[in-house]
Amino acid sequence: MLLQVNEISFGYPNHPVLEGISFSACRGDFVAIVGTNGVGKSTLLKNINRILKCRSGDILIQDKNVHYFSNKELAQKIGYVPQNGEFADIMVFDAVLMGRRPYIRWEATQQDLDIVQQVLEELGIKEFALRFVKQLSGGEVQKVAVARILAQEPQVLLFDEPTSNLDLKNQLDVMKTIQKIVAGKQVTAIVTMHDLNIALRFANKFIMMKDGKIFAAGGREILTPENIQAVYDVSAALIYYDGIPVIVPLDAGH
Repeated sequence: MLLQVNEISFGYPNHPVLEGISFSACRGDFVAIVGTNGVGKSTLLKNINRILKCRSGDILIQDKNVHYFSNKELAQKIGYVPQNGEFADIMVFDAVLMGRRPYIRWEATQQDLDIVQQVLEELGIKEFALRFVKQLSGGEVQKVAVARILAQEPQVLLFDEPTSNLDLKNQLDVMKTIQKIVAGKQVTAIVTMHDLNIALRFANKFIMMKDGKIFAAGGREILTPENIQAVYDVSAALIYYDGIPVIVPLDAGH
């Protein structure tokens, strides 16, 4: 098991956010965390990445508690792309090179530079290498964020709403890229999402959250009309088009 989350809870004074969260993920798993706004999806990622410290419970990477890793060691294990992450006013090559920071001692080696070149080629953004990030479109900037995390070479990839504010083509491009990374490098991706249909298209495991807890977890079989009604208060139907599952919202509950 690559990642294990065991009974973690987190909250602020007089405001609990997560309660008794447990799940695990293996290499090659693409896990989508879904649920309404404010249920703790982003907070869960920040606990896994040790940005926030859970009040109780354990988070293990390859059976080692994340709290026993140094910052550099943890960055070699876990990569994190926040929602609407900001880049400094730097060129794309340098932005991606920042992903090598956990490995650089004094200055970047030729190996570091080669890895960045390879990642830029893999994601099809080599032509942007010497352009400033702020000159790129939203979809291109998100690909730079994915490139940086890929250059970091972590085993667990955390993405917080990677398709937010992107048009449909760029949503599919980014999700296909993540899916390709997971399958090709046999790493684990944990992705928070709002769009259930995009999640269904790419993820193989799902975690449905409600009120700071896991309501249901498993494969596609958990995304039933009954569970969607319970989590989102929306009536929905599940249909298939050309073998692709599609959730059709019918009516909001009252």
